[in-house]
Amino acid sequence: MQLYDTHAHVNLAAFKEDLEDVIKQTQQAAVIVNNVGTQKDTSKKALDIAKQFENVYAVVGLHPVHTISQEVDEEESHFISREEEFDYSYYKALAQDPKVVGIGECGLDYYRLPADKTLEEVKTIQKEAFLQQIKLAQELDKALVIHCRTQKGFDDAYEDILEILKLEKPTRFEIHSFTSNWLVAEKFLKLGGYIGLNGIITFDKSGILREVVKNCPIERIVLETDAPYLAPAPYRGKRNQPNYVEYVAKYIALVKGLSFEEVCQQTTLNAKALFKV
Repeated sequence: MQLYDTHAHVNLAAFKEDLEDVIKQTQQAAVIVNNVGTQKDTSKKALDIAKQFENVYAVVGLHPVHTISQEVDEEESHFISREEEFDYSYYKALAQDPKVVGIGECGLDYYRLPADKTLEEVKTIQKEAFLQQIKLAQELDKALVIHCRTQKGFDDAYEDILEILKLEKPTRFEIHSFTSNWLVAEKFLKLGGYIGLNGIITFDKSGILREVVKNCPIERIVLETDAPYLAPAPYRGKRNQPNYVEYVAKYIALVKGLSFEEVCQQTTLNAKALFKV
């Protein structure tokens, strides 16, 4: 039974020592992987890795946290982001390789703000980089992989992205690591998007994401891990990896009353359609 992890970062340092072993485990589990870049170097590495292995593809682009240098303190990592302006010609050259199936992850992130910038300044900088990547995805006919993270307790970044998508009308897109509610998810579906779900759904105690899983048509869901982050139960707190995508599929099957095989088959078809694989 084939699965498709549409969003992993095996190009990051967390996999430096055992990348080939992790890819081997992924291939043995019949999992196709999109290896996702976050800026120039990780995007190039994502493509380099994709070229080495069968059923591994690349997504290249500039993550919003790298549009402004800032302290990033995640559950699994702590670092100072390296500031980068979106270099259209550089990413275009990378993305013309047939192993590149998407542009991103790009979008908006208001979760933490640098001390020397206002929210409006952050929005302006991030929006410009996002618009450039929408343009590139359209020019090269690649899927758009959208990152969205809000200020705590708000849906601000989701609402801003919705407004941008209504104006720009990208042909193919997904909302990666969706964490808002069903009403917001439905708005993205109406624009033709796919909803990317990962290990968060297996440990979300609010019940909000369970409602998203329950209500979202299986034909519009794509699976992901976001490895090395957000490992699903039963690997919570450990390094995530692409073959753990099966636990996301199993949770969706449980909530939707479908068989594991049905979820694997349909979500893989969805991903192949979205990324033209």
